[in-house]
Amino acid sequence: MPPTTPPEQDRDTVPTAQDPQGPPALPVTFRPRRTRIVALCVGVVMFVSITALALLLDSAAPWEQASFVVLAALFLCVIAVLGRPKVVAEESGVTVVNLTHVRTLAWAEVLRVNLRQGDPWVFLDLSDGSSLPVMGIQPGIARQAAIRDARALRALVESRGTGSESGGAAPGAR
Repeated sequence: MPPTTPPEQDRDTVPTAQDPQGPPALPVTFRPRRTRIVALCVGVVMFVSITALALLLDSAAPWEQASFVVLAALFLCVIAVLGRPKVVAEESGVTVVNLTHVRTLAWAEVLRVNLRQGDPWVFLDLSDGSSLPVMGIQPGIARQAAIRDARALRALVESRGTGSESGGAAPGAR
């Protein structure tokens, strides 16, 4: 008898069952803490190293030293932007802060929270048929924390949202 493969499971790694404690109290902010800490530490070390190198260059003119410091500050700013993503859930809805874009959604606009195997971050299925990446919940370094945060966000969406997974509004919702 040839080996059988298990039936294909839903790729969604975040179960739909709510946490027994229920959704978290609002307001709540989700962000990739370890990623942010690593990025900011690397940025500060780079800034200090490049600045120290610039100041130790005796043969460089003052404007050349200043250009090194400005370049180091630019590197630090770029790395700080990488640590910017977060998700803020409030009574009025969800604010998704990605690298360069901020979007505020009412609870009714969010139909589902998805975190599939291999996804770099959570995705929100929206009532307009689109999907919004949520870089504030990333399973990269801290997978268990990301799954916990995705479950909490899903519980909030299920308890506060009025949409349905089929893409339309729930009966009686406008």
